[in-house]
Amino acid sequence: MEARQLAERVAKRSDLAVTLSLAGRTTAPVSQPVPVRVGGFGGAQGLVDYLLGQKIDVLVDATHPYAAMISSNAAVAAPRARVALLALRRPGWTPIPGDRWIEVGHVASAVETLGNVSRCVFLALGRKEIWPFADAPQHRYLVRSVDPIVPPLAVPHAVYITGRGPFAEADERAMLERHHIDVIVAKNSGGPATYGKIAAARALGLPVIMLRRPPLPEVEAVETVDDAVAWLDHMSALATARGV
Repeated sequence: MEARQLAERVAKRSDLAVTLSLAGRTTAPVSQPVPVRVGGFGGAQGLVDYLLGQKIDVLVDATHPYAAMISSNAAVAAPRARVALLALRRPGWTPIPGDRWIEVGHVASAVETLGNVSRCVFLALGRKEIWPFADAPQHRYLVRSVDPIVPPLAVPHAVYITGRGPFAEADERAMLERHHIDVIVAKNSGGPATYGKIAAARALGLPVIMLRRPPLPEVEAVETVDDAVAWLDHMSALATARGV
């Protein structure tokens, strides 16, 4: 989300030639205002080769907060390619009174936390994270994803819906009630686009099994698109002063 917003902010600037890199995990990504490349780089060294080959001056890591490998590769590749690096990391959500969060470190712990008694579970996770729930077929699952889940989860009871945020709290609450959801499993993505389900869970008194964010490399970082634009302004001014 932040990557697209940042691209929109700088798309028409004459002092920047911007390329947006997408991992290619969705089959129909939204249109972008700048040139786009899709797919992985082949690890940190592949990213180094790309940065050098394309004569990149600055790299902004604005990937999803759970894409730890992408961020790690960026942190390794940037100094090797002598490219300035900034991480744009949206803050995570924090629980407030009324929230019933159960924080876990990984998906396997979320599956275990659901317990043995059958429950109606809303899985608000990526496609790659839902497969371990096949080990808990006693539950009924509502699975929402941007793209269809193919093949479906190997459980006897699962309903699939597709959608792309933002999701309003009222709509999320109606969905949770319609499907008789007992518990939500989610990632602490941060930002307003998918917070509706968290607010709805609070209103309905539902527990949320929340996957903690993975550790990320320690690099220069900002939390907002405005701050990222300011950083790019500074880098552009430095390049101009050097005559680059």
